[in-house]
Amino acid sequence: MPQAVDQIVTVAQMRDAEQALIDAGLSVDALMQTAGRGAAEWVWRIAAHRPVTVLCGPGNNGGDGYVIAEAIREQGGQVVVIAATEAKTDAARKARALFGGEVVGPDAMPHGEVLVDCLFGSGLTRGLSEDDFALLTRLAASHRTRIAIDLPSGVESDGGHSLNDGLPDYQVTIALGAWKYAHFLMPAAASMGALRLVGIGVAPVSGAARVVRQPALAAPAANAHKYKRGFLGVVGGEMPGAAVLSCLAAMGAGAGYVRLLCGASTGSARAGLRNNSITKPAQAELVEAYPLSLPPDLVQDQRQLEEAVDDRRWNALLVGPGLGRNREAAARLAMALTFGVPTVLDADALSLLAPGHIADHPGPLVATPHEGELVALERAFECGSEGSKADRARALAGVSGMVIVAKGPDTVIAAPDGRTALAPRASSWLSTAGTGDVLAGALASRLASGADAFTAACESVWLHGEAARLAGPAFTAAQLAAEMRNAYAACL
Repeated sequence: MPQAVDQIVTVAQMRDAEQALIDAGLSVDALMQTAGRGAAEWVWRIAAHRPVTVLCGPGNNGGDGYVIAEAIREQGGQVVVIAATEAKTDAARKARALFGGEVVGPDAMPHGEVLVDCLFGSGLTRGLSEDDFALLTRLAASHRTRIAIDLPSGVESDGGHSLNDGLPDYQVTIALGAWKYAHFLMPAAASMGALRLVGIGVAPVSGAARVVRQPALAAPAANAHKYKRGFLGVVGGEMPGAAVLSCLAAMGAGAGYVRLLCGASTGSARAGLRNNSITKPAQAELVEAYPLSLPPDLVQDQRQLEEAVDDRRWNALLVGPGLGRNREAAARLAMALTFGVPTVLDADALSLLAPGHIADHPGPLVATPHEGELVALERAFECGSEGSKADRARALAGVSGMVIVAKGPDTVIAAPDGRTALAPRASSWLSTAGTGDVLAGALASRLASGADAFTAACESVWLHGEAARLAGPAFTAAQLAAEMRNAYAACL
């Protein structure tokens, strides 16, 4: 059975997967040799003949370290092993016995340039002891290049938490067998550097999450027209720039026709006048808010929202970017949701959303909360905030029936049926105002283009990260949106 290279597993799932390999006839020693020698190939390339220090712990992660060290020694590399303590598993002791090089104790002061951390692996559930922490940090400080095997020591695998304060960072982390959640979840992921995977033959694991990968997109069909490619409406609000950014991103992410809906809702305008909550009709306010210098290829619809949305040709709607949080905004959200069109809910819409808004909604829904909005949704849907970010996204998706894109420096996508995907780390330059509006526009575009909600979310998250890579450093949200077409082109 082919191994699944994109799956992300828990510690328990990884143990079961390894046990399945053992039950099929592979020994623990053979698996350790496969994993260790595969990792050694990466270490050998990275070290480039520089002296290597391998820090080995007592368990099978330490055993992997002895295998790595022996593989490097066999190729003529300079390598020394520091044993934090004696090997305590049978496989680790056997790997230790097979190593033909130098093994020194924790008090040694090696002169290597590359540190390979094999102290503890993915099964760690408590912080490093004082002695182990001191040894690890001392060696990290004295080696310019640091490589973690499977996970950096001191990291909790399933949640991505650091079990000790002040753990070192690494230039490379080499996962063994399968990806773990901590490879993609903050705060641990921030310290892991580049990620590499060494396969050991693990079969697809039922219920495993997966890594968001580059989608395979296509050019429009030969007989395509703008409505066949996807007709998307973006509901504007009191802050027009955000909705325009979403439109610009959507226009580059595949939809054939993007329309900005900037008219008010009739009922909210009347209610506002009755209650003196606004000084003139909301219709006029919204129209005046949108500048006349919009891109000429972006269609504005200034009709009242009820009329604008009442169109059977819609493939998707986006509500939230720049919507506002007043009575008018709440009315626009409620109105957009009454038509049952596949809808992306972002930004202000998430602060206004209540379970009753979507209780009978027949179409797919996608919510894109950042951390603060995630907490607000958990409160609104009476969903707990326990567990990792992945656990929380899955729980909220299950309760709400929406696909959840829990965005941030780590992004988790969860579907109501339990499917989960985690995004690789994207450019930290995305931490600027408006980039979330760009993501929402790309997601709504993919939804309008015909992708199912979970697939649309995964595709848009990848496109968003690729656009950021193409934009280079210190970009604005508008510059990010402009790169969306080039990110799409990379998928053809």
